Amino acid sequence: MPRVWTIGYEQTTMADFLAALKGAGVEVVADVRAIAASRRPGFSKTALAANLAEAGIGYQHFRALGTPADGRAAARAGKHAELERIYSGQLELPEAMAQGAALADLAGEKRVALLCYEREPGCCHRTLLREAMLPEFDCTDLMP
Repeated sequence: MPRVWTIGYEQTTMADFLAALKGAGVEVVADVRAIAASRRPGFSKTALAANLAEAGIGYQHFRALGTPADGRAAARAGKHAELERIYSGQLELPEAMAQGAALADLAGEKRVALLCYEREPGCCHRTLLREAMLPEFDCTDLMP
């Protein structure tokens, strides 16, 4: 059975983040944030891609697989059922469906880790994404 990894960078350092990815043999990080920006140094799109490249890991942004603003607000408020409802609507959009198919193809060829901010995957849309778009994949959560 194919495998996909997930990782959140909340409360971690770039060094620990990269070590977790390298330790799992991840080849490509699939950034599934709607907005690939971060207040944490090194985790915004350009800096993250550069840090990953230096570590020999690829980077691809799947913006359409990110959570819309109202979904992020629900997640911050701990309203998981609301997050699920909002995010399932996001995944029905044509661009999200196309990017989900591209992600599945990539994960079938390479060792891919889904990236978002939240440390705990159960509090994040990346678990919902994996269940909806990659149901045939086993999942391992990397928590640096």
